[in-house]
Amino acid sequence: MNFEQNHQQCLEKLIWVVDQLQVEVPPNHIAKISTLIVKTMTGPWRYFHTTEHIFEVGGYRDAIEVLAALFHDIVYVQVDGSVNFNLTYYLAAFIEEDRGELFIREKSELPSDSLFEIVADVFNFVPSQALSPLGGQNEFLSAVVAAKVLEPFLSTNLIFQIVACIEATIPFRLKSESGLSPSEILYQRLKSINHQFNLELTETEISQTVKRSVRLANRDVGSFAHPSSAVFLANTWSLLPETNHNLLKSGSYTVRDYRVAMQKMSGLMNFLEPELIFRQFQGEPDDQTYHGLVEQARRNLQVARLYLESKLVANAILESLSLRLGRDISLAIMMGELPDSGFSLGRLGDSFPNILNPYKPNNEIQQEVLDLLELGRSNGANYDLKTSPLTAFVVKYIGFDSISKIQEQMQDFFQGNICSEDFLASCNVDLIRIITNEVTKLLENRKAALCHPWPNSHLNFAKSSNSD
Repeated sequence: MNFEQNHQQCLEKLIWVVDQLQVEVPPNHIAKISTLIVKTMTGPWRYFHTTEHIFEVGGYRDAIEVLAALFHDIVYVQVDGSVNFNLTYYLAAFIEEDRGELFIREKSELPSDSLFEIVADVFNFVPSQALSPLGGQNEFLSAVVAAKVLEPFLSTNLIFQIVACIEATIPFRLKSESGLSPSEILYQRLKSINHQFNLELTETEISQTVKRSVRLANRDVGSFAHPSSAVFLANTWSLLPETNHNLLKSGSYTVRDYRVAMQKMSGLMNFLEPELIFRQFQGEPDDQTYHGLVEQARRNLQVARLYLESKLVANAILESLSLRLGRDISLAIMMGELPDSGFSLGRLGDSFPNILNPYKPNNEIQQEVLDLLELGRSNGANYDLKTSPLTAFVVKYIGFDSISKIQEQMQDFFQGNICSEDFLASCNVDLIRIITNEVTKLLENRKAALCHPWPNSHLNFAKSSNSD
């Protein structure tokens, strides 16, 4: 969607929210809020955390959930590279930056602002606290922006509930030492804040607020439980360029750039346990739904781990070979340009030899991963192919078991403990020879194109010389 379409859809949601909450917001202010949200969410680095994402996360049944979703990703420092300038108006009184790190201002510097105090208490944040990218920084700043933008129009009671929903979108949190889940901790905190600030929410209203937050948080990470691993991986691939900006320089990012992006994602997938992804609180969602989400996430994680493990091995081979040419060789040099580049001299894998006895997967996960490598993720990203012909060939040539055995040497290579040639020496000799020959063919194609004579080249040269 273009800006106007996004703006119109956001505007319609805001108008619906205002009607549902029965509050008065002048039309020109609704339009300004919509513009603020859409301009931020359509920044140059937004690839997954876009307007489409916030519309989906909000659902369409509950006004508080819809409104919380519209704001919950409005600050995303790692993606945007900084806080969007238009949002600093709402944050500067409370937040300061020191050597690239964001802090809540010291107590003596903070204005007397009960609404900010409520937001900070919902997140359990205090003055002078350093904000951590992995510890709720973006969600907290987004909640502050939401609170200050909505303050002229909504009651503190309503803003409190919206902020609680945004807090719940801090992902992948462990239970407390006493065994409380993040939702249970939030529930206890909301009760305390409700009493402290005389917000007058009933016990039932606080419970309903936490249930709303659970629904919102579960939709935010809903792709982890998508029934299709191809769709799940497509969403995963959409996340990569948001924090690996070099990938958006299609055709020029290096073999190493691509590997580092996959390495980060592989680290996350190996850290995650499905029980950390989804929330449940007082029967929301019901047990059957919750366990279904967890089990599907478990399967998707198994697929993603093996998929990324396999791609990293194939990329390590390619990166090692690229170091024979130089330190910053683009992936396109080693594999060929992307199909939509409008320029092609062939692609790696166009002439891989037939394998006499290709590896046969020995379980469903292996079969699913091989299918994904050959048939592709559900849609392609414009910085990468959706299929993985090189990795598929490597898998069929040596098998997943051999890929697992190379992991230690691969990590040693990535960490600089061994050189690229030592890593290649640990791999199947015939496999390396085949891949080397295929890369050589691509380089020979480039040489032939470079040496191709121009028609009447001597005349053109003469004209050029005369004009000088």
